[in-house]
Amino acid sequence: MKAAIFVEPGRIVLDDKPIPDVGPLDALIRITTTTICGTDVHILKGEYPVAKGLTVGHEPVGVIEKLGSAVVGFREGQRVIAGAITPSGHSNACQCGRPSQDGAGSRHGWKAMGGWKFGNTIDGCQAEFVLVPDAMANLAEIPDGLSDKQVLMCPDIMSTGFSGAEQGDIKIGDAVAIFAQGPIGLCATVGAKLLGASTIIAVDRLPERLEMARRLGADHVVDFSRMNPVEEIMRITQGRGVDVAIEALGTQATFEACLRVLRPGGTLSSLGVYSSDLTIPLDAFAAGLGDHRIVTSLCPGGKERMRRLMAIIESGRVDLAAMVTHRFKLDDIEDAYELFANQRDGVFKVAITP
Repeated sequence: MKAAIFVEPGRIVLDDKPIPDVGPLDALIRITTTTICGTDVHILKGEYPVAKGLTVGHEPVGVIEKLGSAVVGFREGQRVIAGAITPSGHSNACQCGRPSQDGAGSRHGWKAMGGWKFGNTIDGCQAEFVLVPDAMANLAEIPDGLSDKQVLMCPDIMSTGFSGAEQGDIKIGDAVAIFAQGPIGLCATVGAKLLGASTIIAVDRLPERLEMARRLGADHVVDFSRMNPVEEIMRITQGRGVDVAIEALGTQATFEACLRVLRPGGTLSSLGVYSSDLTIPLDAFAAGLGDHRIVTSLCPGGKERMRRLMAIIESGRVDLAAMVTHRFKLDDIEDAYELFANQRDGVFKVAITP
């Protein structure tokens, strides 16, 4: 099969690999649509280490090609998705409600980021086929009437963005600021709206992203290239600050800005993938006495999470299909990486098809 393979920092190339063998609890999925994530770009740049020769990608939409001998409840030929996070379902972390930190192979059942396997510790989805582990815990049937494009955001981007809002414990009437309106930040904006925030402030510098944020529910947009975002958010909130600030980029500047716009007792919900140490400024942190909460999140996975996300799309409450701005064939995935990594041509997300 064809697969996008990490060779070395700066090089992800299309090459041939064997189609995986199917174990008793696995499912082999024929990919019909996948995409490229910002985390894949971190891998490409060498900012997040993976093994050479690994197939990258973690957002599969496809059809069941073959089921393991012990898998029940699914059938070959069924349209399915699997989350970017594929927990075992039986580890201590899973049973404590933290499946993203699944350590099924460890004595104590915990491993930081252990649920993230695709394109990290096992071969991923930017290929013609992908092997889904623990299929009964991770496969979710796509409802009739939903297209690949409509559900493409569910495995990662939608789940991650929504988790930023959920981890922030947004309440009805809250003021929320979301720093960075890439695909994950946009989904955090949507999540804040669904949870009942009354004032949603989206921060970015690209006009197309700020316009998309407005379309998806932002009440205010702040172009940080034209104004100081901290000062503008404090002006909008009349000096009070926001109840929840969501960091969706992974930089010192955005993390610190989130902290500076929080009211006392507010929550900083961090979604970014950081590639260097963070420093917490003393004044913004109120010397540790401001009752602030800082929470982090790796997107929830598993079949029930995927079912719920697709149910929201099916209900018509959310439509993220407009975020797919470009389409590429798998044969042209290296061109897709060049476009996406350099954020050219107004790209939000790319759809990769066979």
